[in-house]
Amino acid sequence: TALAFSSVAHMCRDVQFGWLIRNLHANGASFFFICIYLHIGRGIYYGSYLNKETWNIGVILLLTLMATAFVGYVLPWGQMSFWGATVITNLFSAIPYIGQTLVEWAWGGFSVDNPTLTRFFALHFLLPFVIAGLTLVHLTFLHETGSNNPLGIPSDFDKIPFHPYYTKDILGFALMFFLLASLALFSPNLLGDPENFTPANPLVTPPHIKPEWYFLFAYAILRSIPNKLGGVLALAASILVLFLLPLLHTSKLRSMTFRPLSQILFWTLVANVLVLTWVGSQPVEHPFIIIGQLASLSYFT
Repeated sequence: TALAFSSVAHMCRDVQFGWLIRNLHANGASFFFICIYLHIGRGIYYGSYLNKETWNIGVILLLTLMATAFVGYVLPWGQMSFWGATVITNLFSAIPYIGQTLVEWAWGGFSVDNPTLTRFFALHFLLPFVIAGLTLVHLTFLHETGSNNPLGIPSDFDKIPFHPYYTKDILGFALMFFLLASLALFSPNLLGDPENFTPANPLVTPPHIKPEWYFLFAYAILRSIPNKLGGVLALAASILVLFLLPLLHTSKLRSMTFRPLSQILFWTLVANVLVLTWVGSQPVEHPFIIIGQLASLSYFT
């Protein structure tokens, strides 16, 4: 642990273009999540979850991705890395009977320390291979049914040529890469937490612990519930609820294109997630607590 923080500083200051690789890597995670959340939103809007296998593998992919991002965030060993790891791993202690044992097993000791860091590093290296494998399975199931479209009707006729549509994907990729490069080169720390520039110190708790922006909505739901186990269950449910979507679909129409009421509910959900994200970034005090609780309630309704 003594070397973790300084190794990142050394890489950014002394290694040729180390700062660039680090900034692309850190901000690349944010862009990955932007793309993933847009992809999930699109899947909900157009009823893609009716391809059950593809959808369920996708949710498992999301969980794996979140785990990878979380363990990766711990590695620089700044204040927010350390305390984030402490808070999130401690959530498992809410599980009755086996909770505390589970936490100490994950830590490799009695607190977040060197063994935790080394195993998180191993996980951060190995999980992307799991993600790659799951992506292949995801695509294999998708190829069984063919991609979905805004009308939500199967396209059984002869397939269309690859060129104009595929070329448009390259445009989308180029745009995202341009934005990522701009962020990494001009404002690399925009999405980072200032606390993470301070080396981890188990004796000093930061006044306001919060995760990266892409976990804030779930974090807001977690802390809206005063009970520890209840909070953990709500946190898990906020993601696992995606598994239920194929079972909750009752309409004869697949897509929301021709369902105005569903569209209203969809955009309400989007606004709701944005409110939760904002609340998660605020301190736990008067207006934010009740706003978070109302938004959490609304998220599940």
